[in-house]
Amino acid sequence: MYSMNKLSPKRRAILDFIRQRIADQAQPPSLADIATAFGFASRSVARKHIQALTEAGFIEVTPNQARGIRLAGALRRPEVLEIPVLGQVAAGRPIGPDVDIHEQLMLDAHLFSRSPDYLLKVRGDSMIDDGILDGDLVGIKQQADARDGQIIVARLDGEVTIKRFERAGGHYRLLPRNPAYAPVEVGPEHDFVIEGVFCGLVRRG
Repeated sequence: MYSMNKLSPKRRAILDFIRQRIADQAQPPSLADIATAFGFASRSVARKHIQALTEAGFIEVTPNQARGIRLAGALRRPEVLEIPVLGQVAAGRPIGPDVDIHEQLMLDAHLFSRSPDYLLKVRGDSMIDDGILDGDLVGIKQQADARDGQIIVARLDGEVTIKRFERAGGHYRLLPRNPAYAPVEVGPEHDFVIEGVFCGLVRRG
């Protein structure tokens, strides 16, 4: 495999796009997706870039498949991830997490849509309609922003909670997924930080 430094900025951007699409949607983009994302006039332009990335060893392509692009072995996620368990997060009301690392777990990478940076143990039942139950370990990808509708872990006035994220005009709402709980309105008077986004869970018997 050649060095990433040998790639042109355009081809490096296309490779990053492929990696991100696989991470976000668990499937690669099609040639049409790539052409649209980069403003190419046709899929044939995208195909030339894909062919160049294939010849350089960065990707593999399965012929006659609309979404046949795969990252080359060295760029794929490992099959097994070692992930720290940091503490607990409330799915009912916000509570402060224990920041110490409780344990390290070796987990199948395919349990998660993206490789999480850490796991938090859920306390409470406000996310049960999303299949997140009391005692589950949720995988969190650390990032400071989120799309509308994503499940996030957020710090609100110094406490940590897991909820669905909603942008509502000039403010945010944190939505439970249990009708027994009311949405949390986040206004400018609150100290609010997104800690990361949910990317899967582990349920231990």
